[in-house]
Order: sequence, then structure tokens, then C-alpha cells
Amino acid sequence: MPLIQLVLVLVVVGVVLWVINRYIPMQATIKRILNVVVVIVVLIWLLSVFGLIGKLSAIRIGN
Repeated sequence: MPLIQLVLVLVVVGVVLWVINRYIPMQATIKRILNVVVVIVVLIWLLSVFGLIGKLSAIRIGN
């Protein structure tokens, strides 16, 4: 994955998370959980992109 594409994905995720935190009214607890889940998913995705963990295609949801 090219570096520019990686940076763009991170910026888009950050902006979307900021918009959700800023403009969508939610309880603080739910916002905190959402932030933690997004950070964990992004970290796992980054580790997969850099080859430090197995490919995410090995993780199957459903069938």
C-alpha cells in the first residue's frame, strides 16, 4: 500500500471520528468505547499493512 494512501486513510478515519465525537450527541461512556474500538481496529489494520501480523483476510466473520 502506498504511503500516501495510508496517510489518507488515517486522516479520513481521524476526521470521521472527530466529527462523530464533536457533532453527534452521545453519552461520554459510549464515545469513549467508540474511540477505543476505532483505535484498536486501526492499530490492527496498520500492523497487518506493515506485515507484523497475519493478513486480515484470515479473520472470517460468518460462514
